Amino acid sequence: MTQEQQQHDPIYRTTPERTTKMMVIMLGICIAGGGIFFGMWDYWTSMPPPAGLLTGDVADDHGSDKGSGSVVLTGVEINSSLSFIESSDFRTLAFNALPGEPDNNPTITANVGDKIIFDVVNDGKSFHAFGVTSDEEGFGNLYPGSEVATANAPLKPGESGISEFIPTEPGTYYYICTVPGHRMQGMVGEIIVSGAAAPAAAAPPTGVSHDITFDFVESSDFRTLAFDALPGEEGSNPEIRVNSGDEVTITTNNAGKSFHAFGVVSNPDDFNSVIFDSAIAAATSPLKPGESGSVTFLAGAPGTYYYICTVPGHALQGMQGSFIVE
Repeated sequence: MTQEQQQHDPIYRTTPERTTKMMVIMLGICIAGGGIFFGMWDYWTSMPPPAGLLTGDVADDHGSDKGSGSVVLTGVEINSSLSFIESSDFRTLAFNALPGEPDNNPTITANVGDKIIFDVVNDGKSFHAFGVTSDEEGFGNLYPGSEVATANAPLKPGESGISEFIPTEPGTYYYICTVPGHRMQGMVGEIIVSGAAAPAAAAPPTGVSHDITFDFVESSDFRTLAFDALPGEEGSNPEIRVNSGDEVTITTNNAGKSFHAFGVVSNPDDFNSVIFDSAIAAATSPLKPGESGSVTFLAGAPGTYYYICTVPGHALQGMQGSFIVE
């Protein structure tokens, strides 16, 4: 290119004033967008996950359902205290007592729907972790909620923890130390689960009516949710008792700033296990702040049930209470 051509090529320039104006506009757009996003933060965190994730069942590597919410809870709680112990040469590991001694790796018996509560403590000098599996060997495929610590972050000597396991199918399960190799050295016990008893039948209509009102409430940081009052306050998540065959009318008021829905469920960990046609709104179409809803149904078979907010995650944050049918 000749010097004459270079002199005639256009050169694009702008002024400092125009550059400043452009940067101010871009900054304003960013501030406005950020204000809209964070102003609707509760909306983003309250909406349910995509439809493909709205399920209470988790399949394990063998294709079976783990933690399925389709089981009706029996209301029975089985408390099991377990301690990690070791032989003096560390070659033999066990729960509670060494092999040949009383209470070595005690067998736990339960029924489908029972809640087994494990209180485990590391009484040894090594590092240990805990979990429940249906695998006959190895330390994987643990049931969610049954773990205490992990192999990567185990319990140190003297430390302890609590976990829960609700079997959904009959069979043999195993509680183990999940640190690799410790199960093979003896830290394993059996959980024998029998089939659930025949479900109780619902009574005919009694003619008795109950009118119950709940308010959805939230803490200021939205981390704690509840019905009527926050935990520690009077009236938080009140226990409801009715008789089978009673007519129950429930009215819910969304007194919070998030989105909520209601249902009586068989499993508080599964927002899909709504029973008695007790749903008010739904996770995909919840009550907005200030809205109310009501539902009337007959209390079914006797048992221990739960009322929850059926928006995913809200029951775990505290929006659940006992609904007992006698």
